[in-house]
Amino acid sequence: MENYYTLLGVKQDSSSGEIKRAFREKAKRLHPDIAGKAAEAAMRKLLTAYEVLSDQDRRFEYDRAYVRFVRTAGFDYRSWLMEKEDDPASQAKLVFFELLHLEEDNALEIWRKNGGIHFKMEKYLDREDWMDCLFILAEELDKREQYYEAFRLLTALIREERRLPYFRHFMDDVEIFLKELVRLRLRAQVDDETWIDCLETLLELGFPPREEARWLRSLAEVLLRMGETAAAGEMIRQALKQDPALPNAARLRRKLNV
Repeated sequence: MENYYTLLGVKQDSSSGEIKRAFREKAKRLHPDIAGKAAEAAMRKLLTAYEVLSDQDRRFEYDRAYVRFVRTAGFDYRSWLMEKEDDPASQAKLVFFELLHLEEDNALEIWRKNGGIHFKMEKYLDREDWMDCLFILAEELDKREQYYEAFRLLTALIREERRLPYFRHFMDDVEIFLKELVRLRLRAQVDDETWIDCLETLLELGFPPREEARWLRSLAEVLLRMGETAAAGEMIRQALKQDPALPNAARLRRKLNV
């Protein structure tokens, strides 16, 4: 099976320039004008590998996860795991194995079969492997426009990171990913009750006050739309304590008479 390096056709000690050149050469051959729609899946895999290996911090995390989780097996680990369909520990490991080898469709199918966001993979994977797995899964779900599931995985990851840091190399990128997901994509996919639950989850994670103020304002807006004026008023008051200059707060205050 291919890992990120073999897919690009480079060695593990290749320079960033060598990785970039290899990507360009392969991308030319997979361009839709040349290879047609049949190459779309291969192009997505190529992009995933390049995005990781061209980022120094993400490459470091991938290398560490791959060496720790895959190379130590010493036999046909994938086949062995696939035979254990009724063993959740083996299936959790198979999800991660497939993700590390760019078999994202298989990984998601196994993950969903075992409960999706309710699959407690942290029970069966080492903590570091579980956190790496969650992040890669969240990326794949986001690409497939499964935003709520991606949100749930990212917030679980950040909550664990707050408890005991692991992603020191690129935790800022993880947080940016989550905030962009919330700001640009998540709202259109969830109903009001789920949106409230998402916002309350964000407020539990310990982000800076100005960001919390925006989420409190969003809470006030949805509560007002639902007719919960007293609760909406309390949210906007809390938001203004966090950020007195919060945009659009004055409009809400007028509506709520606070």
